[in-house]
Amino acid sequence: MNYNTEKNNKVFIMGEVVSEATFSHEVYGEGFYDLNVRVMRLSGQADVLPVTVSERLITDGELKIGATLCALGQFRSYNKIENGKSRLMLTVFVRELVDMPPSKNPNSIVLSGYICKPPVYRTTPFNREIADLLVAVNRAYNKSDYIPCIAWGRNARFVKNLQVGDKIALSGRIQSREYQKKLSEYEVKTMTAYEVSVSKLAAFDSAENFDLEHEFNLYSSEKTYDNDNYEI
Repeated sequence: MNYNTEKNNKVFIMGEVVSEATFSHEVYGEGFYDLNVRVMRLSGQADVLPVTVSERLITDGELKIGATLCALGQFRSYNKIENGKSRLMLTVFVRELVDMPPSKNPNSIVLSGYICKPPVYRTTPFNREIADLLVAVNRAYNKSDYIPCIAWGRNARFVKNLQVGDKIALSGRIQSREYQKKLSEYEVKTMTAYEVSVSKLAAFDSAENFDLEHEFNLYSSEKTYDNDNYEI
């Protein structure tokens, strides 16, 4: 399937390679490698994102530590068994490396899919509204990617009323977030979560005119702000 026809999951990222590419897996003789890329925010903070790229896209020295990766692709999920338990893993799957960035925004994503878990709405101690949602995005060959997303403010208020099975379209950026996981009474492990921070969102009963291709181009070119700085 041509990537240009896949409009329900499109990502653009541009950032610095911060880890060596390590072999991940092979499909029909094609090897894939994993690496991490640091993508800067306007605030000066950075998101360090997992990236998967085919050996067929890599030329000698192109993705060494310190190099700039500029890529179009998809945000994908897969299950990994750790200690006998299944864990949802996420990665930016590169479909195309580009020489010239299509926009000034180094981190943009648009998705359309289905709510697959009841959204979780809450407020912070500073009275900010947040809603967590899990979106199932269809892929070729009857596969789906399960993408955690987080909405803020009025988007969070909108999301809390959605039902499992509702179809939505959204745009935003991919972010990384560290958290502490308690393994035992004496052991705590620092983990990293990846999710889509939602900038715009619509349900499909009101989103039939939500043109994902147009939204991707628009969102990629507009000046965006970190959610910590949103006026909502």
